[in-house]
Amino acid sequence: MSDAVSESRTNATEYTVSEISGALKRTVEDVFGNVRVRGEISGYRGPHSSGHAYFCLKDDRARLDAVVWKTTMSRLKFRPEEGMEVIATGKLTTYPGKSNYQIVIDNLEPAGAGALMALLEERKRRLQAEGLFDADRKRLLPFMPRVIGVVTSPTGSVIRDIIHRVKDRFPLHVLVWPVRVQGETAGAEVTAAVNGFNALAQDGVIPQPDLLIVARGGGSLEDLWGFNDEALARAVAASRIPVISAVGHETDWTLIDLAADVRAPTPTGAAEIAVPVRADLEVTLAGLGARLKAAASRNFERKRQAVRAAARALPSPDQLLALPRRRFDEATSRLGRALSVSVQRKRARLQAQRLTPATLSRRMNEARTLAGRDLARAQAAFFAIVRERRTRFSRTAARLSPAPIARRQKLQADTLAALSRRQDRVISVRIERLRGKLTQADRLLATLSHKAVLARGFALVKDADGTVIKQAADVASGMALSLEFADGTANAVATSGAARPKATVKPVAKGKEPGNQGSLF
Repeated sequence: MSDAVSESRTNATEYTVSEISGALKRTVEDVFGNVRVRGEISGYRGPHSSGHAYFCLKDDRARLDAVVWKTTMSRLKFRPEEGMEVIATGKLTTYPGKSNYQIVIDNLEPAGAGALMALLEERKRRLQAEGLFDADRKRLLPFMPRVIGVVTSPTGSVIRDIIHRVKDRFPLHVLVWPVRVQGETAGAEVTAAVNGFNALAQDGVIPQPDLLIVARGGGSLEDLWGFNDEALARAVAASRIPVISAVGHETDWTLIDLAADVRAPTPTGAAEIAVPVRADLEVTLAGLGARLKAAASRNFERKRQAVRAAARALPSPDQLLALPRRRFDEATSRLGRALSVSVQRKRARLQAQRLTPATLSRRMNEARTLAGRDLARAQAAFFAIVRERRTRFSRTAARLSPAPIARRQKLQADTLAALSRRQDRVISVRIERLRGKLTQADRLLATLSHKAVLARGFALVKDADGTVIKQAADVASGMALSLEFADGTANAVATSGAARPKATVKPVAKGKEPGNQGSLF
């Protein structure tokens, strides 16, 4: 056994798994510390929830795992997409957890304009197949917009050219939504601006524009790549506000130019398309006003001449009434003769008729026959009506019986009894409520009555007329007074006037002579 163990031992160095993985990692990073790899993006699903992006670079014979850290993603000039051919710059490293290697990308750029054009053509075909570029969905621009929204960089010359051109042609309100027009975030910012303008309320503090202009100066395909963003093209196509695209020079074309309602060759051209020339409108309006005034004058004169011509052609009232007046006169002259002739004819007809008993008898028989026939018809009709009424009465009598009437009477009686009981309860409650109010009013009356004050030792002084005396100045010497106490009334005579500080009166007992006097004060 010992011989076998000794034979298996060799001079090769023994490593742990971690040691060999670390050695491989250092070797790969030292040798391939900075490489440029060309390949097609595969398996790209966008940034991970952590912000990092994981995908593969492949060609026709091999594939290489790739990773773009979150900080690098924010610096990329364009957004990676599935199937795009790119040139990745970075370093190779290994991932010991899975025993594979990958490239950590520091920079990513398209593999030439050909790849970008191929990607652009592919997007164009896909969006065109969806109908986003159809001419029938494009909206007409407003002839005179009140507010124009401009999506562009606030620091470039584009916005100044647009505002200057609008001010020269027809000054109106211009809203500017500042965005980046170049770089990785350009497409997303312009998309947000278009959607933001559409989200404004028409009667809000910031009014919704009647027209949008998306503008940028010229540049290369890479500089204008943000305006080839698919999300931006969809936002422009779905915009409720008409959009004018003014991106680049006249020879530059982007997806937003195809999706917009109108494409302008330059930003200045977009301003010229957006608003008319105010001076031209004023001249046109003045010309139309002059033409309208002249046309109205000519029409009025033509109508006046037509009325005059018609007046000359119409006959006078005497001419219109001449023929009817003549006919009336002729009819008046013929009327007397016609009456005389008619009377003579009637007289001759009556004289020609001979009245005999036979004629009267014949006429009476004819009248009697007609009367008998009418009587028979009347009797038949009468009997038919009687039979129909008797049949109807029989059917009605069969439906009538005392039971429903009795049930209805009992129901009405129960209802009447219930109402009577409710009436008794309501009357009792009403009487009790009124009794309580009366008791409360009586207590209030007793509380407010002057008799309660008299019961505490006060007296009510009145003169001979029963008028209450409230001040000592109203008492004169020899005045007859009536003193009302709680238990009765006493008469008294004032012995002095109000000049003395203390007046003395002699009371006179109720029912006795004034000679029985006493001092009260």
